[in-house]
Amino acid sequence: MGLSMGMIWLGALLVLGGVVVTAAKVLSLGRLSEPRSARTGMPGGTLEPQASSPGLRLKAIWPGLALAAFGALLLLVGAVA
Repeated sequence: MGLSMGMIWLGALLVLGGVVVTAAKVLSLGRLSEPRSARTGMPGGTLEPQASSPGLRLKAIWPGLALAAFGALLLLVGAVA
């Protein structure tokens, strides 16, 4: 029982860590909302950076997804054991 409970805790921490790593990477890519129209000229009431985001790429967030997938696998193995 102890080993399976440890695997469940480790899996939960890995899933949470994967979500945090993925979210941090996505947030570091830049602006999340649509760019403002060029005719306004004045900055809006946002704290987002002015540069546009290069978009969400799988190559950029794969470490977080792999971490979360491995954590999910540990959760399943811990639940079965």
